[in-house]
Amino acid sequence: MHRKLKAIFLAAALSAAAGGVVAQDFVFSWNPRSGDVWVDNRLNDINQYGYRYRDPFIDEMTRYYGAPRDLVSDLLINRRWAPGDIYYACALAQVVGQPCRSVVDQWDRNHGQGWGVIAMRHGIKPGSPQFHRLKKGFVLTYDRWGRPIQIDDALRVDFPHRGKGPKGIALFERPGHSGKSMAHDKGNDHGKGMKSDRGQGNAKRDDHPAKGGKSGDHGKAGGPDKSGGGQGKAKDKPGKGHGKG
Repeated sequence: MHRKLKAIFLAAALSAAAGGVVAQDFVFSWNPRSGDVWVDNRLNDINQYGYRYRDPFIDEMTRYYGAPRDLVSDLLINRRWAPGDIYYACALAQVVGQPCRSVVDQWDRNHGQGWGVIAMRHGIKPGSPQFHRLKKGFVLTYDRWGRPIQIDDALRVDFPHRGKGPKGIALFERPGHSGKSMAHDKGNDHGKGMKSDRGQGNAKRDDHPAKGGKSGDHGKAGGPDKSGGGQGKAKDKPGKGHGKG
C-alpha cells in the first residue's frame, strides 16, 4: 500500500512539473496562430524556457533583439505575458525595423486576431523571405541558449551541416565547430542528457606503455619527448618505458 501511494505522489509531482508552465495564468489565452505549425510549436517551447530561465530569456531579448530590458521584464513578470508572445513581438519588430514596444502595443490591442494577421499587416506572409528570416532567428536563439531544436525542411538550406539527433533534432553543430556545444547560458541543466563531444579527437590516444615496457614506467616522462608524445616505438628496449625514443 505504501509503495502504491508513493508511486501516485511521484506521478502527480512529475505531471505538475511537466505542465506547470502550460498552466501559467497568462494574461492572454495562449493561441499564437502564426500561420506556421513549426513556428507555433517553437513559441510554445519558448513558453517553457522563458518561465524556467528568465534571466537568459530576458538577456536574449535585450541583447539580440534590441528590446528594452525594463519592457521585457515588465511583460514577463508584472503583466504575465507568455514568453512566446514576447519573443515573437520582438523578433517581428526586428524584421520590419520597428521598436519592439510598437509591436507589443499592436498585439496588446489585437491579440485575438493571431500573430499571422499581425505579421500580414507588416507585409510578412508565410513563405516570404521575411518570414523565413523570422524562422531562422529561432535557430540562432536556441543555439545561444544551448537548447535542442528541430529543424524543418525549409531551414535545411540554411543549416545543411547541422548534426542530427533523434527525430531530426539538431545538436548545435556548425561547420568548423567540430562537435562543440553552443551552450553558454546559465541554465545548463536544461541540456541534461546530451553528451558532450569535446575531446573526441583524442579518443584514440595511446595511454598504455610501449611494447616491452613495464606498466610502472607509464607517465615517467613528464612532458613531450622525442618519440612523438611519449607513445613509444617498436624499437624501444624492454624496461625503458616510453620516455625515450
